[in-house]
Amino acid sequence: MKGIKITKKNANNIRKNLIKENQIHRDYKIKSDDKYVYIPLIENYNEKLIKSLIDNYTITIDDYNFIPYKHRAKNFMEYLDNKIPQNELEDIRKSFDIIGDIVILEIPPELENEKKVIGQAVLDFTKRKSVYYKKSKIQGVRRTRELEHIAGIDNLETIHKEFGIRFKLNPSTVYFSPRLATERLRVVKEVKENEVIIDFFAGIGSFPISIAHRKNAKIYSVDINPEAYKYVQENIKLNKLVGTVIPIEGDIRKVIDKLPLANRIIMNLPGTAKEFLTVAINHLQKDGILNYYEFSSDYETVIKRVEKAAYPRETDVLNIRKVKSQSPGVWHIALDMKIK
Repeated sequence: MKGIKITKKNANNIRKNLIKENQIHRDYKIKSDDKYVYIPLIENYNEKLIKSLIDNYTITIDDYNFIPYKHRAKNFMEYLDNKIPQNELEDIRKSFDIIGDIVILEIPPELENEKKVIGQAVLDFTKRKSVYYKKSKIQGVRRTRELEHIAGIDNLETIHKEFGIRFKLNPSTVYFSPRLATERLRVVKEVKENEVIIDFFAGIGSFPISIAHRKNAKIYSVDINPEAYKYVQENIKLNKLVGTVIPIEGDIRKVIDKLPLANRIIMNLPGTAKEFLTVAINHLQKDGILNYYEFSSDYETVIKRVEKAAYPRETDVLNIRKVKSQSPGVWHIALDMKIK
C-alpha cells in the first residue's frame, strides 16, 4: 500500500500535519528503520494536499508493506454481531459494573435465553475473569442482590482497586458500588485532620478506608451486615492507613450511644437514610458536617427534609449535587450540610 518515506528528524512534524488532514491510514502501523519513518496513507489520499504539507521536506511516496493493527472492539456489542438479532441488541443495557475481576451485567428479561452468549461477549471484551448478571434488585437491610454466573470462572470473591486502595469483597453478600469512586474521593478531600467520623451504613468500609488512607482521622465503620463487618477487617489489613478505622457490627440505632459525638457523619443509604436523620443530627457536634444521600427528583426536597430534622439547630448548605441517575427523573442526590 502507498506510504510516505521520510527521515526520522522530520517525521514527527509530517505525521502531525497528516493526522490533522486525515491522510494517515489508521488501520495500519507506522514503521521505522535506522534512518527513515514510513507512514501509511489512506487509499484515496490527496496527493496535491500532501505535497503542499511536505513542500520543505524530502520525501518518497511509494508502495510499502505495513502491518495492520489488530482490531479492538469499541464495546462488547461488536462481539454479538450475527449472534443476536439487531433489534434485540438495542435492548441490552450497554453499561455494566466492573468490580475487580468480576463484571456484573443487566440483561432484559426477553433476552434471558441469550445470557450465556451475552456473558461470553462481555468476557471477551473486558478480559476479566468472571461475568454475572443481576437476577434481583438490591434488597433487605444488608443491601445484597442475587447474581447468576454466566461466563468465565465462577468465583465471586475479588479485590477491587480504586485510587491506590484495595477492597476485598463478594458483591453477592455485601453492598459496593464502583460508580461512587469519584464521590468517595470528593468526601476524602473535604475531611480535615483529626476529625471523628461515623459512617452509619459503611458496607465493606469503602468511605472509612478511603478517608483513613489519606487523612489522620478516626472513623467508626458501622454496618448491620456481618459479612460487611468481616470484609472491613480484612480491608484494613490490606491497606496502609494514616488514620484509624474502627469496625462495628450492628444496627446504628443500637450502637450510637456507645460512640463519641462526631465531627462528620456519612449516610450513604439513599433509599432509607431519611429514617435515621434525627439519630445522626443528635450525635453531631456543634458545626458538624452531615454527608447525606437520598433518591430524589429535586434538591429542594432533600434540603427541606434535613432542615426540618435539624430544627431548632441552624443549618448551612455547603454543597449539593447529583451523584448519578437512579431512574428516569430520579437522582442519587448528595447533600453536604453543616449543623450549627
